[in-house]
Amino acid sequence: MKINILTIFPQFFESPLSCGLVSKAREKGIIDFNLLDLRDFTFNRQRNVDDRPYGGGPGMVMGVDAPAGAFAHLGGGGRRIMLSPKGRRLDQALARELAQEEEVTLLCGRYEGIDARLDDIYPVETVSVGDFVLNGGETGALCLIESVGRLLPGYMGHDGSADEESFSSGLLEYPHYTRPEEYEGLPVPEVLRSGDHGRIAKWRREQALTETLALRPDLLGEAPLADGDVAFLRSRTRWRPGKNLFLALVHYPIVNKKKKVVTTSLTNLDVHDIARVSRTYGLGGYFVCTPIEDQQVLAGQLLEYWLKGGGSEANPDRGEALNRVRVVRLLEDAVAAIRQATGTCPKVVATSARAGDMPASLARSWLQDQPVLLVMGTGYGLAPEVIAQADGLLRGIRFLDDYNHLSVRSATSILVDRLLGDVL
Repeated sequence: MKINILTIFPQFFESPLSCGLVSKAREKGIIDFNLLDLRDFTFNRQRNVDDRPYGGGPGMVMGVDAPAGAFAHLGGGGRRIMLSPKGRRLDQALARELAQEEEVTLLCGRYEGIDARLDDIYPVETVSVGDFVLNGGETGALCLIESVGRLLPGYMGHDGSADEESFSSGLLEYPHYTRPEEYEGLPVPEVLRSGDHGRIAKWRREQALTETLALRPDLLGEAPLADGDVAFLRSRTRWRPGKNLFLALVHYPIVNKKKKVVTTSLTNLDVHDIARVSRTYGLGGYFVCTPIEDQQVLAGQLLEYWLKGGGSEANPDRGEALNRVRVVRLLEDAVAAIRQATGTCPKVVATSARAGDMPASLARSWLQDQPVLLVMGTGYGLAPEVIAQADGLLRGIRFLDDYNHLSVRSATSILVDRLLGDVL
């Protein structure tokens, strides 16, 4: 594999590319580097690659002529990649993808960035090594080189080594041990000394799952999991954040199409479907708030049928979901019930299709150690006085779109999954 590196500091790479595995891979012809000094492609006597930005502002901008000249000099150059914090995140999947290429060109940016017209002349992919800012792309380029190089045949000496490392299977790696067998009273786990390869493989898989669940649960959404893995993860998940989340479906005070405060009618579908969401995600409870007595009676009859009547025998799963429903007059009654049940006044999070600046991440953080009541509106949304009394107004589901008319059942499902999905 050939890697072209375009930089104003070619000397930056002299030591890292001349030691360790990368040096041995170069000697074997597995990987080859072509360092180009961007200053060699400038058209000014001082060999400057930067200039002041149009429109003003701090810092300098790398001009388009030097990188464009270097690209032209290389001809093809394979895939062109610019290291930039705004790019695609470098991960194991991208490393595998790049390892299949015969040639890759890495452009190391500097200053405030590179003249945007470069993208109009040459197709350049942007890649980021993380959500932070470095002095330049050189350090990021080294990260990419190592992550890709390790996947090239023969690079590691033992090709199986790369298959068992973190992220190769979509999981973090299991813990490793070596001699001595005991150190300061801490022994190597017995299973690793047993010689039973089946037990060792099982232990390592479970340790990898445990590490990933504790440190990087976001990876589990993409990792290939067997049935045994899922059962193991369930056994390890003792804390259920869903128990701290409560739902309230409010029928008063609600605004109608003319922005007047009204009371809306209870619907069978809302009670059923949101109850099923509550049961699926293990919520602490679901409150239907309506001050109208005949609506309360209707809700009571509905629940009676599924919990104690004919429905309980015909569809016991439905009854299990509806068992979480409580009918109260007002939202204040739901708050009081949660406070009595948990000993803590809940954080109240209002919702709206048209407004809201509270990110879901904040509500998730609250769920760590206190109850949260997610308030859903009917009609044309919650009245202003409800929103004013809430601790936050959650950002809308499609807050960047001007059409946001989901049913309250659909909206509830989406929001609850954002807060409590298995992979946060």
